[in-house]
Amino acid sequence: GGIMTFYLAIDIGASSGRHILGHIENGLLITEEIHRFENGVKKTEYGLVWDIEHLVSEVIRGIAIAKTLGKAPISIAIDTWGVDYCLLDEAKKLLPPVYAYRDTERHKIAHEIEKILPHSALYDKTGIQYQPFNTVYQLYADKQSGKLERAHYFMQIPDYLTYRLTGKIVNEYTNATTTSLINAKTKTWDRDILETLGIPTRLFQKPTMPCETIGTLLPEIADAVGYQATVVTCPTHDTASAFVATVGTKNTVTLSSGTWSLIGTEEASAHTSAEARQANFTSEGGIEYRFRFLKNIMGMWLIQNVRAELGKIHSYDELAALARSSRYDKTFDVNHPSLSAPDSMIQAILALLEEDTLALSDLMASIYHSLANSYRVAIDEMKAITGKNFDTLQIVGGGSSDSYLNELTKKATGLCVLTGPKEGTAIGNLASQIMKETGVSLAEIRETICRSFSVTEVDIT
Repeated sequence: GGIMTFYLAIDIGASSGRHILGHIENGLLITEEIHRFENGVKKTEYGLVWDIEHLVSEVIRGIAIAKTLGKAPISIAIDTWGVDYCLLDEAKKLLPPVYAYRDTERHKIAHEIEKILPHSALYDKTGIQYQPFNTVYQLYADKQSGKLERAHYFMQIPDYLTYRLTGKIVNEYTNATTTSLINAKTKTWDRDILETLGIPTRLFQKPTMPCETIGTLLPEIADAVGYQATVVTCPTHDTASAFVATVGTKNTVTLSSGTWSLIGTEEASAHTSAEARQANFTSEGGIEYRFRFLKNIMGMWLIQNVRAELGKIHSYDELAALARSSRYDKTFDVNHPSLSAPDSMIQAILALLEEDTLALSDLMASIYHSLANSYRVAIDEMKAITGKNFDTLQIVGGGSSDSYLNELTKKATGLCVLTGPKEGTAIGNLASQIMKETGVSLAEIRETICRSFSVTEVDIT
């Protein structure tokens, strides 16, 4: 058999992170989860922040576990959510706090920027949809607070975690596009935008593409984990990695379903038209300079919050069964700003439905139908803007195992709905490491993924 070559994908979402080992065996990609840990926004005196030191220690812990299993990987890559970042001073020390995109206090700045740099002008250059938490606005808030004066290095969350492992500073391209500071044509930082907003160019490195070497583990990290490995770039924005793991044909819509629902299609160039802007679509950078033309839709976040608010006494399956049992059919706008970080998700949804109270089954039914409905609307908009005629919707990520939502989505869209792979993001992360190491093409690794993981068609009985 020879020696197995292992690769380690570290995939950190807004609610949890996981370390997944992968190797190729008999032409198939075999994966194994070896470590899982909690993540979440913390309320502090500063507002909503990430516990970055917790993430660093869990990243290292999982890397060490691989060795104890006798499966030390030759390479490691990290992906996380987009937008958020760390700032370091001249001595490369972190300037706390590391804000979370859900901090609504910081969202207010977006309106002020509209006067200096209207979103239409930003979109024209970047193709990135309006979100009040886009990095461009967060950095402007840092400028106003005086924090930027002391900052010399800007790193998004995965960049910073790889910096802590290697001591090397990079800005990975796919995630950099989520900042709304990367020009969609030149594929690098847009100097005009930075100048207009007074954001210093010294903060940024020339973007690094996926499938490139960052560096080896620092001596003290290698000592702590018990081996040496190379850290490489995958598409460090989790959605970009998830899209690597899909069929990727031109008539396929991909839905990456997790805390967020990201629905889109792969395109050769960015859409920066007024039509795309008004429909609030985004063109995020992908592997090989492909673009994900997609829409961000609030996804499992709605259900996660309702479940937490009720003390987590119901499993997700129980909540889905309650929704299925209901005849309630009123829907609401799942992307309404009031749902971003409400004190009570239940009250926020009731307000949108103009209901004083609802049975839990009816509330859940409303969430499920509203989500399926939002997917249908997004697909119709995509058809109009891209001129494509979609026949298939592939759902990847954790939400792909929600069979009731899958059925409603099939009914709402009328497309052939495929589900899986569930760990799409980690698989895309591993795939890019394998491409880097072995030189196989994106098309070839996608074929391997199709053979390796069950992709099932949703049937409405």
